[in-house]
Amino acid sequence: MSVLLDLSIFPVDRGAGVSGFVAPVIAMIRDSGHDYRLSPMGTIVETDTLAEALALMERAYTILDALGCERVYATAKLDIRKGQGGGWRGRLSRCASISGRSPAEPRPPGATCRGSQS
Repeated sequence: MSVLLDLSIFPVDRGAGVSGFVAPVIAMIRDSGHDYRLSPMGTIVETDTLAEALALMERAYTILDALGCERVYATAKLDIRKGQGGGWRGRLSRCASISGRSPAEPRPPGATCRGSQS
């Protein structure tokens, strides 16, 4: 089984700068040993089971709770697939081969999501 978790979690009662609260959550994900990738709006983590993904979400909340956060906002998307792993890396690799560019390479000005010019 492969579970992709796209998680965004942060306190909403600590002002505009929340990086000091998010950093320990990212460290926990890094130290979990699961494959992950940061994005500006959240973190994608690949686990082997749904239980592992849900446990990461609970640990993330526990970290913010221990830091005194009274109100926490979270969004989570799950892609649960039986069978093979390698989910997000495989998807990026397939997209790169189809589009002819690296997944990290920015789109040229005026390009649509499919890579064509508008």
